[in-house]
Amino acid sequence: MSNRAERHRLPQHPVRTDYALAEVELSPDGSLATLFLDGVESSALDLNQPDYLEFEYMQQMRELIDSRFLAEQPLHVLHLGAAGCAFPRALEASRPNSRQLAVEIDGALARLAREWFDLPTSPRLRIRVGEARQALDTTHATWDVVVRDAFSNRDVPTRLRTAECAVRAQHVLTPEGIYLLNSIASAGIRRVGEEARALFAAFDHVIAITDPAVVRGRHFGNIVLAASMQAFNIADVRRRVHRLPLPTTVLTEDDLHRRAEGARLLQDRDLGPGQ
Repeated sequence: MSNRAERHRLPQHPVRTDYALAEVELSPDGSLATLFLDGVESSALDLNQPDYLEFEYMQQMRELIDSRFLAEQPLHVLHLGAAGCAFPRALEASRPNSRQLAVEIDGALARLAREWFDLPTSPRLRIRVGEARQALDTTHATWDVVVRDAFSNRDVPTRLRTAECAVRAQHVLTPEGIYLLNSIASAGIRRVGEEARALFAAFDHVIAITDPAVVRGRHFGNIVLAASMQAFNIADVRRRVHRLPLPTTVLTEDDLHRRAEGARLLQDRDLGPGQ
């Protein structure tokens, strides 16, 4: 599809979905379409370059994947949270013939993402309407990568942060598979310790990537956690993320074990109604 044709399909005014008010804003040159949900940046897609990723945390996730798997190796990827499907679209561009499933709770948004953006078609990318934890608990497939990138009221749903959720993710991954999580420091840097403790209940190896200023508590931002039963090549991960445009730091297993000490272990039994 041409850039002009894709731009023509984008909404000119805010659109109400099942859960949010969606708007799409084009960059001055018309190449980058950014999806906002209730005024918050949710996805950014380059209409000319499908493999381009605007958001730093997605760039970091891709480097973690590329550090583990061979270049252009097709992968089976489960995305818990979809929005505009920028990350699945970029993975398909760099790893053709991958099989991806994106789970999105907002049915109207899932339909509109297909309508607005030039996304890979099924079976390369399937979009399923549903709740992310339920989809994880009921999948019968085995995945190379599971990506948790779901938010409700600007925070990660509690059901996606429990030890049982981490255990389930570990069960559906291949032996060398990776569980990638987008966490946010707006909930406090201690959230990293809570997330790490839940992950260590299920995985042998856990690392994290973020802006050094986030670790020091100077500002809020995204924190990417990665968990696997196979050790990460820390030296290679560091080389890769240090090539990215913005400053990054890698928190090792030792760093995260220290942060997990004394942090609460969130479990399903702690969930309240509606969580």
